[in-house]
Amino acid sequence: MIESLPRREREIFEIVASAGEATAAAVRAAMSDPPTHSAVRTLLARLEGRGLLRHRLVEQSYVYRTVPQPAKVRESALRQVVKTFFNGSAASAATALLGLTEDLEPDEIEKLQRAIDEARERGS
Repeated sequence: MIESLPRREREIFEIVASAGEATAAAVRAAMSDPPTHSAVRTLLARLEGRGLLRHRLVEQSYVYRTVPQPAKVRESALRQVVKTFFNGSAASAATALLGLTEDLEPDEIEKLQRAIDEARERGS
């Protein structure tokens, strides 16, 4: 769902998600070429209406945070990264991720091998 958001909404969602929680002013400060404060508040309200954010009142300010959907958010973010930086190739992305790791634990290697085996079976 995240990849289908308009650019500004996705940017705001990503800012809140990476910060953990943020006010409209903090979101606006973190944006590239930010719109008006009112526009940021409107976009935050839209994201809340879509069920992606929620807010709480802290000293007369709304503080927004993402709604816990870790699996969906992770998958959506990874899809976007793979599409943007790896020309849609999950294999290229996985290879790059493995290159970031100096040592893999044996259980991690087993998980990777299982995932490869499952992908091979799906492709057959």
